[in-house]
Amino acid sequence: MRQLIKTVVVALMTVCISLHILVSVSQAQDKEFKLGVLYCLTGANAAAGATAGYRGTMVAIDMINDRGGIGGKYKVVPVVADAQSDPDITVREGQRLMTVENVPVVVGLHSSTNAVPLAPVAEKNKKIFWVTIAISDKVFEDRNLKYTFRVQAMGSQWGQSSVEMVKANYAKFGHADPKDVRVAVVHENGPYGTSTSSASSELLKKYGMKTVLVEAYDVKTKDLSSLINKLKDAKPDAILHTGHFPDVVLFLRQARELGLKTKALVGHGAGYSNFLLLRRAVDPSMVLYVFNVDPTPAQIIDPKKLAPEQGELNKEFLERYKKMWDEGNPPSHATQGFGHTWVLLNNVAKMALAKYGDLDAESIRKAAAEIDIPEGATPCGYGVKFAPPEDKYGGQNVRSYPVVMQWTTGKLGITWPDSMKTAEPIIPMPEDSPYSTK
Repeated sequence: MRQLIKTVVVALMTVCISLHILVSVSQAQDKEFKLGVLYCLTGANAAAGATAGYRGTMVAIDMINDRGGIGGKYKVVPVVADAQSDPDITVREGQRLMTVENVPVVVGLHSSTNAVPLAPVAEKNKKIFWVTIAISDKVFEDRNLKYTFRVQAMGSQWGQSSVEMVKANYAKFGHADPKDVRVAVVHENGPYGTSTSSASSELLKKYGMKTVLVEAYDVKTKDLSSLINKLKDAKPDAILHTGHFPDVVLFLRQARELGLKTKALVGHGAGYSNFLLLRRAVDPSMVLYVFNVDPTPAQIIDPKKLAPEQGELNKEFLERYKKMWDEGNPPSHATQGFGHTWVLLNNVAKMALAKYGDLDAESIRKAAAEIDIPEGATPCGYGVKFAPPEDKYGGQNVRSYPVVMQWTTGKLGITWPDSMKTAEPIIPMPEDSPYSTK
């Protein structure tokens, strides 16, 4: 009898423990983390990279949830809003997400024009603004931000990288000294174009290289013929161009129509990021041998340069992206949306939960300020360490960088820096380019 009672008691205890585990698991699965997702899903910025960035973010959310959520406890629930390529709507929707929807974090934005005015809104509401793509220095410069963070590289790094690539290949331009290379700097007049071109101009001056033209234009212009004629008169070896998708398309078309010739055309992200989309918008020959400065798309990163698990992670991202969005060769913005959202959810939020026991804005802010990820341990390749608020660029990732890529016939290769190089740059443009000097 005594043994029977003991057996019954043990069985009851086992049932109670099992029920407790089931209840705990059920409760864990019921926990949700509301994440504001704000991109320009309509308007001019949608095709320029915002849609791809949004899709990358959604893949990251999907992958985190399939792994049990943040810290194995919190399912990520995206609250999606459309910034409509309009700064005023961006501020309004960002404010709504932070106050009405009460999300602790708003992730996204492709356009610097939209990101710059949203940062103060995050500071005022003490909610996190996690910038995935927008690159302008003005988002952070001298603003002492505490609630805005960016894993992405800064616009000035785009401008610097293009100059470094041109300088490193001066002999290909037919010169005996880098100082003999003739460079033109043209850009849209928003914060994105201004910060990028300023960095190019400053570095050109530092190296003593010949700047033959610096010219800004209204991003909404319908005619770039005056600019192109100035470029023709300046006869640059290399043109460094910063623009969004509509004005890049306009530039390429009018450059061919007016007979612009150059040895190298280097774009800085945004309108130049999606070569496949550009090829559909213009004659494919106009895109041949064009360079672009951006973080590397996942599909052309050498997995040997990453931590082993990151290579597998990127492979899974590309497979899921193709399945979810029916696109097998996504632009760089997709990798940026994925990789930078992944750092937030997989690294920072997980740390906030483990160390501070919560996923509110303050816990995530403290975790972001402390995060320390080495080179090669993120999907984009670079490490993560944010500058403190008292820094000139407080909130900016000091370990990020873009690379220079070139589009040839059906292929995208990394041409700079040497540590990431997968292809030699083709300079000057061959005869099958409408801009060739040959």
